[in-house]
Amino acid sequence: MAIKSVNPATEEILKEFQELNEQGLEQAIQKALAAFKVHRLTSFEDRAAKMQKAADILENKKETYAKTMTAEMGKTFKSAISEVEKCALVCRHYADHARDYLAPRHIKTEHDWSYVEYLPIGPVLAVMPWNFPLWQVFRFAAPALMAGNVGLLKHASNVPQCAILIQDVFEEAGFDTGCFQTLLIGSKKVEAVIQDHRIRAVTLTGSEGAGRAVAAQAGEHIKKSVLELGGSDPFIVMPSANLEDALDKGLTGRTMNNGQSCIAAKRFIIHADIYEDFKQGFVQRFENLKVGDPMEDTTDIGPLAMKQGVDDLDDLVEKSVSAGATKICGAHPIDGTGYYYQPGILENIPPNAPAYEEELFGPVALLFKVQTLEEAIELANKTRFGLGAAIFTNDENEMKQAIRDLDAGSTFINHIVASDPRLPFGGVKASGYGRELAAEGIREFTNIKTVVKAA
Repeated sequence: MAIKSVNPATEEILKEFQELNEQGLEQAIQKALAAFKVHRLTSFEDRAAKMQKAADILENKKETYAKTMTAEMGKTFKSAISEVEKCALVCRHYADHARDYLAPRHIKTEHDWSYVEYLPIGPVLAVMPWNFPLWQVFRFAAPALMAGNVGLLKHASNVPQCAILIQDVFEEAGFDTGCFQTLLIGSKKVEAVIQDHRIRAVTLTGSEGAGRAVAAQAGEHIKKSVLELGGSDPFIVMPSANLEDALDKGLTGRTMNNGQSCIAAKRFIIHADIYEDFKQGFVQRFENLKVGDPMEDTTDIGPLAMKQGVDDLDDLVEKSVSAGATKICGAHPIDGTGYYYQPGILENIPPNAPAYEEELFGPVALLFKVQTLEEAIELANKTRFGLGAAIFTNDENEMKQAIRDLDAGSTFINHIVASDPRLPFGGVKASGYGRELAAEGIREFTNIKTVVKAA
């Protein structure tokens, strides 16, 4: 089966690749295991030097890599540049901090000495999505390689050139062949890789359905898995908030990456006292967005990554309108070449509408009016997702209540939800389990070994 790279702005086929056959897949796993036997014994200094080199390569070639991302999945070129820079940042972070994160933790007991050691476990399979085609991978790969593990990447089939360049970066940085490999395979071959006894764990960032499948397969073979799945993140605005700041950040939070982000602000839950003012300012900002060629500096919104994404988004919007929601601006496909969708806003969304609870993966914001913070938090939690949550308020008691009661993997106050190499990242409920980034992320795929020596 051919794996195609298609430009979503022009619908042009950029390149085609042949899927890896069974023999090629077997060779890749053998190579990973052989590489692990060597890599696990390397020093932190050796790994860090190579990881710093990977960061140098990313920074020196950021425009080239950004163009590849924009061509394959449509994100604006300026945001693609930022993504490459963030990948360099996570490489440097783990080069600088992996030793400390994985340092033995000594615990005083009646024994001569006792401590916890964090040891690498072996080849880890990463199943990654197209929406942040470099960042999602590097935030797995940097800690995995610094921990002494090796990685096998099954990337989304619409970004094969991004997948290949990631392997090239690590090899150019000096990591041995086999330490990080891209597997050009379709989703049907993932289960066989998970089943292989030489694969010790799996991590997936993607849809809820894909997460359920991978979790079931990993569980059947008693393998560790980490899942970062979808989100329907609430964005609460209270009367004490700086309204202009909330509007500006709300626009960024909903439209970043052309609206295709799991941690995008999706449900805007606004206190009744400021609802009309927020609505007016939000509509104005949405109507001023420029949709167009993602390579142009003045473009705010590029195409969605695939035609299926346009169809799925519009289906949820139209079903929600049929159920009683009101479309107050935009929210429709744009005719012509490319997978473009006009950013828009819905309000008056009834509980039986798909937009009330489902994740809308594109530049459509959902407005809800509430009378109290308690009502806002109840509505925010009324979803099976729990990835991130944001609240805009200058009331300290409201901040404390939101931190305590919002059922999500993170709560951001007066800021949009974002991932940061220094902070753990992940969700609860149907948004997944386990954590990426920071100390928690690098320890996920280690053998947390207890060591005791008798007195």
